[in-house]
Amino acid sequence: MASMQLTAFLHERFIRWALRVRPPEPAPIILGHRRVYVLPTRAGLGFVAVLLVMLIGAINYSLSLGHALIFLLAGLGLTTILHTFRNLAGLSISPGRVTPIFAGDTVRFPLILRGEHEHRALRLWLPDGGEATADLTGDDSAEVCLPLKSEQRGWLELPRVGIETRYPLGLIRAWSYCAPTSRCLVFPRPAANPPPLPWGDGEVGGGGGHGRGSDDFAGLRGHQPADPPRHVAWKSVARQAATAPLLTKQFDGSAMTRVWLDWEALPGLDAEKRLSILARWALDAHGAGLAWGLRLPGRTLNPAPGAAHLHATLKALALHGRQD
Repeated sequence: MASMQLTAFLHERFIRWALRVRPPEPAPIILGHRRVYVLPTRAGLGFVAVLLVMLIGAINYSLSLGHALIFLLAGLGLTTILHTFRNLAGLSISPGRVTPIFAGDTVRFPLILRGEHEHRALRLWLPDGGEATADLTGDDSAEVCLPLKSEQRGWLELPRVGIETRYPLGLIRAWSYCAPTSRCLVFPRPAANPPPLPWGDGEVGGGGGHGRGSDDFAGLRGHQPADPPRHVAWKSVARQAATAPLLTKQFDGSAMTRVWLDWEALPGLDAEKRLSILARWALDAHGAGLAWGLRLPGRTLNPAPGAAHLHATLKALALHGRQD
């Protein structure tokens, strides 16, 4: 146990020394010459062993052509070291925009790679095993996405990223580490079987004299689970077959049903379960085209419809009790 802890400590100290600065690093991150390390691969060690055997045979049998071949191959190996090192040195790494996800899903962290020359057969990886590959031609740029599984709501930081190459012959491995500043907002996982929307707390507002009101019938559309029961076209359902789909009445005017998603409406549940149900309610209200408000301990969002309000609601749920 003590030896494992010592190994982990030394490995972490090496990573911090290799990064030169404490993570996260400001963008763009340039892999300078002092940040790139090279070591032979297993194939490279085998190549050296074969050269030693050939050298012993050439000396033993005084083979001048054997010496020439050995020195030629040794020169090829040294040239490979330079090419592998150059293939990684000078690479620029910048984080891209991350799309929010729900807890339990896999986030894909985009990284933008740029270089002043070709960078072939690059491999990027994360400590948990997620990896991606890339090739850069000339002064072009490439985007790679590193997958990372999310486990809980809140901000998910991109961990340390390793990058390596074994181009061109696979005899030498050049590698480095970087810590881009990137994070993903993880929303609470919506509840699978939540209680129905709290219509008892709903209200109708807006309208006034600027519209025709919510009583102006505009047509029918497919029913959604979040639609209020009083808007279901029950007469239309009764006239049709029992297998006919449910329809919901649509109304014109600026008046809109408002629903309050209240933390206190879910007593007896733990915090994460409440947040999960509130997230599902917000998605259902948005799908039904409703205006909804959110009441959390210490925070209130006024009723509003739309995608921007949905994002604000889910963000408030994701960061409830956490640092923003």
